[in-house]
Amino acid sequence: MNFLHALQIQNKNEGSSTGTEWKKSNGQNIISFSPVDNKEIGTVIATDKATYENIIDTAQNAFVEWRKWPAPKRGEVVRQLGEALRNEKQALGQLVSYEMGKSLQEGLGEVQEMIDICDFAVGLSRQLYGRTMHSERPLHRMYEQWHPLGIVGIISAFNFPVAVWSWNATLAWVCGNVTVWKPSEKTPLCGNAIQHIVAKVFKANQVPEGVNNLIQGGREVGEWMSHDNNIPLVSATGSTKMGKELNQAVAARLGKTILELGGNNAIIISEHADLEMSLVGAVFGAVGTAGQRCTSTRRLIIHEKVYDHFVTKLIKAYQQIKIGDPLDSKNHMGPLIDTTAVKMYLDAIEACKKEGGKFIVEGGVLAGAGFESGCYVKPCIAEVQAQFKTVQHETFAPILYLMKYATIEEAIAIQNDVPQGLSSAIMTINMRESELFLSQLGSDCGIANVNIGTSGAEIGGAFGGEKETGGGRESGSDAWKAYMRRQTNTINWSTQLPLAQGIKFDF
Repeated sequence: MNFLHALQIQNKNEGSSTGTEWKKSNGQNIISFSPVDNKEIGTVIATDKATYENIIDTAQNAFVEWRKWPAPKRGEVVRQLGEALRNEKQALGQLVSYEMGKSLQEGLGEVQEMIDICDFAVGLSRQLYGRTMHSERPLHRMYEQWHPLGIVGIISAFNFPVAVWSWNATLAWVCGNVTVWKPSEKTPLCGNAIQHIVAKVFKANQVPEGVNNLIQGGREVGEWMSHDNNIPLVSATGSTKMGKELNQAVAARLGKTILELGGNNAIIISEHADLEMSLVGAVFGAVGTAGQRCTSTRRLIIHEKVYDHFVTKLIKAYQQIKIGDPLDSKNHMGPLIDTTAVKMYLDAIEACKKEGGKFIVEGGVLAGAGFESGCYVKPCIAEVQAQFKTVQHETFAPILYLMKYATIEEAIAIQNDVPQGLSSAIMTINMRESELFLSQLGSDCGIANVNIGTSGAEIGGAFGGEKETGGGRESGSDAWKAYMRRQTNTINWSTQLPLAQGIKFDF
């Protein structure tokens, strides 16, 4: 496939890199199979412990030099990376689509997110502001400033194999940090492709070797990072279970984490909603990326007055969903990532039925021509009760749960009554409902939207959630502060040494 060669993915058995240098490793082979057709795309070599330690040493040495570069100069390097990504957008978007299984439009959109965060980071490189404060002591000046942490570890998930890395890496770099990235073992070639693109830009700008590092592997490699005192910050995306284990390991050494974990996102469909608009938001939220987004819509909480009418429209819309090769632009939905995900999807459907769920759009695995990989499933819809265990749990698949409500207060209570707290939305043209939803009495999620769905965040806002979602923030706003350490400074330019709080210490 041409896009593989364009991105220098030629099955070279690469896997560990400090930038322009690819390291030999004695780790196991990681073979990437596409869920689209179950064909082998390529092989990477997992990072072994000796290679990992060598990469960490290189990263530490690179940090000593990189932090000396003026932040705007670091930003200029990131600007050039954005241009390189623009040039490779089509090829990289195709690889994301083929290796992960999301539609080509979503693959291209993911690359656009990378371009957008590069633009954001360039501006940020001239805006790493501190504050000045008035001192209670005469002829003193107080201010605060921000310094880089050192090595930032990044662990990304298969569903966004490149964008989430860029949210972390570009901000970390302009802040003066270096990065060590472990992509998902389910999408390793996306990591290799990015490493090649970044290496060209960094080499042209004489960036120190070791500012951008790539390691490959599974759980064991992630554990090395979480226990490594040389990595002051680990940013991890994945399941709540994984995040809890990683957080314990990092906290035990008093390190820092940014955690983007599970989501169980709901849209409230008010009696005052624009139902056509609501339909688009609900269907894309539930079906986009085959329900494998952390912001995918899992639950629809629909007012009893419009319930029957909206459900009829929803069923009709689902009948028009085209499933197949995600590289074919006419298809709305591609496969799940692998057969393990398919089993989880089937298990969730059976569990829901046992609890009393009524499926008004049946699920199942697709077979026949074009579906030979066994990873293609039908998006399905079930009428449920909010307290069902399956409804409380996040299943990374296109299963949509419907429930009724009578009052807006009841709807918000249902929305909040799950362990996760990532994204939420209400569809309404009633100002009082929307303001209540956004108030302290409303959604308890990190993201709360009005008249748009739960999925599709822009990079300008901080991204993240509460409760079992982890509490971390990435991307825009002031999320950059998580990649730095705060320092408060006081300068005495008088000829005396007065103490704070008026304390006297004479001798």
